[in-house]
Amino acid sequence: MEKSKLGDRSSQYELYELYVDAMYNIGMRFLRIKEDAEDVVQDSFVDAFKNLDQFKYESTFGSWLKRIVINKCINFLKIKRVPLTPMQEHEFHITDEETDCKEEAVDIRKVKQGIDRLPVGYRQILNLYLIEGYDHMEIGEVLGITVSTSKSQYHRAKKKLIEIIKEL
Repeated sequence: MEKSKLGDRSSQYELYELYVDAMYNIGMRFLRIKEDAEDVVQDSFVDAFKNLDQFKYESTFGSWLKRIVINKCINFLKIKRVPLTPMQEHEFHITDEETDCKEEAVDIRKVKQGIDRLPVGYRQILNLYLIEGYDHMEIGEVLGITVSTSKSQYHRAKKKLIEIIKEL
């Protein structure tokens, strides 16, 4: 890592090779278009290597890079003006109560198809919360929304996903 910080290209290439596939998968989950995901990942690596002096070993390099990729994906979507699913003017206060869906074995293909059919805003919240492991406070910061909006969007996304899966 220290060689990479000093600008050693072969060390940087080793880091690139180590993380590029995982970062590309994150890009695809958010952007859904191969070329857009590739562009965002490349830009993320360029930014990461330019700013390696800011990496303070408070997390792994992969975690630091993942945050860069996710932020770039979200900014890319904002530029394309992909809105979150519209909400009413007031905030919802949703508890973490269990949904009344029966525990059934669900085909993973149906779940993936269901996620693909969700509106972009719902898909974004699910990706951040379930797949990337962000909490609602972090999601709020990243997306510029309140914690309660994040929770309500997640709750709605989950309900919509269950509906979609039942139809498949």
